[in-house]
This record gives sequence, structure tokens and C-alpha cells, in this order.
Amino acid sequence: MNVKIEESWKNILKDEFEKPYFKLLTQFIRKEYSSQQIYPPAKLIFNAFDQCPFDQVKAVIIGQDPYHNPGQANGLCFSVNDDVRVPPSLINIYKEIKDDLDKNIPESGNLERWSKQGVLLLNATLTVRAHQAGSHQGKGWEQFTDTVIDKLSNKRENLVFILWGSFAQRKGENIDANRHLILKSPHPSPLSAHRGFFGNQHFSRSNDYLIRHGREPIDW
Repeated sequence: MNVKIEESWKNILKDEFEKPYFKLLTQFIRKEYSSQQIYPPAKLIFNAFDQCPFDQVKAVIIGQDPYHNPGQANGLCFSVNDDVRVPPSLINIYKEIKDDLDKNIPESGNLERWSKQGVLLLNATLTVRAHQAGSHQGKGWEQFTDTVIDKLSNKRENLVFILWGSFAQRKGENIDANRHLILKSPHPSPLSAHRGFFGNQHFSRSNDYLIRHGREPIDW
């Protein structure tokens, strides 16, 4: 199956694209886009991969679903387009970066600049129906993104996996902690950020680890 995705990922995941579950997923997604309002726009489904080739990944942040309101989702977890109001969880992420690294809070919620530095902003499910959170869960995306995490865990070394909240932590259960740094805390949502997300220092800890392993730190 010819999937439009960045070439290094296409090579790493080529066997996955031929599996029965992925073919069923593709049929489902095509039907949904032809009959429903689906986010992100079809050309941005694999944006996280297109912006961040496999061999350039330094860190992985795992989210759950794309945003499901108009104009928000751009294929990168926690990220929104430049002209969209910054969502509450991302506001809290920015607050932690300010406290951790003493950086000014950006006006834009577009995290493409992180992707281009090697941060894979990976949602577990890559598509969603408008106004229906979780509507594309259980259709095959989770198996696909589990494979992505496994490939990174097994074929790369010294990556940082950032797991916020119980969902991301379950998703990352099989990451090899001997090869990678795994950072865990509560989710940055306003419902849970005060239970340990604030003060987790994940951004400075990520950069310290990358520097120790001879890699450029990320300009968060």
C-alpha cells in the first residue's frame, strides 16, 4: 500500500502498511473523510512523521486524540495552528517551561518548531470526527502507533520518552528503559496539572540527558 508519509518512516513501517488491520483502517478512514467532518485535514494525518524523520528523533511526547474542534488539529499532539487560541493543557506546558527554563511563554500554540528539532509529537489515534472525542479509537490507529513506539525503542538509542498521564504511561509500558530516558508525570490538563505536572522539570531533564549523550538540546 502506498502511504504518503516521510521516506525514512515509510521504510521503517513498510511491513505495517501491508497488514490486514492497516488496510481495514485505511478503508475506514477514507470513508470517514468522504462522509464526515474529520480532523486533522487529510494531508496532515502523518504530519508528526513528515516533520520529524525517524533518524532525527530525539524525544517523543505521547498524546491521545487530535483536537476535535474546527481549525485546531494539525497532526501534532498538543499543538494547534498559529491563529488558534492556545488550549488549556498547552498553556500549562508553557507555564512549566517558563518555570523550568525561564523562557517566555509564546503567543502561538503551533509546536512545529519542536518537531523540526527532533520532537515526535505522537497522538495514539491520528484522526477524529468533529466534536466527537475518541470517535476513531479502536479502529487500528493504536496498533499502528504502538509499532511506531516499538521501532523507536528497539532501533534507536538514548531517546527521551515523555509520558504525561496514565494513558501515555500505559502506551509506553514496553519502552526499553535501559536504552532510553523515560519521564513520567501527571497530565498537564487543568484537572491534573497541580498533582505533579508542575515542577516535573521534564524539559531541563530532557536537555541534560541529550547533552550527556552528545546531542543538541531542544529549544523548547
